[in-house]
Amino acid sequence: MIRVLCTALNAESGPHFQILADAGHECHVVDRSLDLWNPAVLSRAIQDYDAVIAGSEPWPADVVAAVPRVRVLARAGVGFDAIHLPACDERQVVVATTPGCNHHSVAEHTIAMLMAVGRGFPALDQEVRRGEWNRNPWPRVWGRTIGLVGLGRIGQATAIRAKGLGLKVLAFDPAPPTAFAAEHGVQLVPLDTLITQSDFISLHLPVTPATRHMINDDSISRMKPGVVIINTSRGPLIDEPALIRALQSGKVRGAGLDVFAVEPLPLDSPLINMPNVLLSGHVAGLDNESHD
Repeated sequence: MIRVLCTALNAESGPHFQILADAGHECHVVDRSLDLWNPAVLSRAIQDYDAVIAGSEPWPADVVAAVPRVRVLARAGVGFDAIHLPACDERQVVVATTPGCNHHSVAEHTIAMLMAVGRGFPALDQEVRRGEWNRNPWPRVWGRTIGLVGLGRIGQATAIRAKGLGLKVLAFDPAPPTAFAAEHGVQLVPLDTLITQSDFISLHLPVTPATRHMINDDSISRMKPGVVIINTSRGPLIDEPALIRALQSGKVRGAGLDVFAVEPLPLDSPLINMPNVLLSGHVAGLDNESHD
């Protein structure tokens, strides 16, 4: 028998519990009052377990080293960047993800943020709540250009929805799916072309040394004035101070952010009080259907 601990918010229910039980194993859900982003707290929580169904909490090398009993880390998601893979290799910990289960959820969240920010939220909502009745026009979304940085499962699901909204779709991907692009009218372009020609830029790449802070002062300077940036992928893709400066100057008209350099987002972040920024707490991949 192995003991499994579920720390993932989006995996607290579903058939995997019964599958594990039928195989003779135990599966428990972590105490939700614990701050799993604290390495010491996470290490203590998993001391007595052989495997973890992990969420988006970070797994640095010191946590991996502190729990020698753990043999498997199975992420209820698609990214590896929160897990220190060399430490797992050294300790022979198997790391797995769950691709193909939540790409529709992330795509829907991306489009929701794009439409909201594109039409002036959250500022419009905040104005009405303050008793202000400002009736000013906003740019139409239909006919604009969205640039998808990454055209994997999530990027493809987003592209299909964006086409339905009347957007022209550009995409950059290191390994472009040419058949999909041809079938759905997606124009594959170099990254610099995407950056300079897009009205909306949506990020759908993992964090690697090559992609970390790919949205920075230099790349922003080459974007269209009034561009909107959406990030439902990983926070470190964006140099947050650079984005904040661009939002304050108006170079970037607005942003929809589900992920951040530090999570949870610190309450002293300037992003918190910006009327042209729509925020959510790393929930784009969570929907009821992906639990099943």
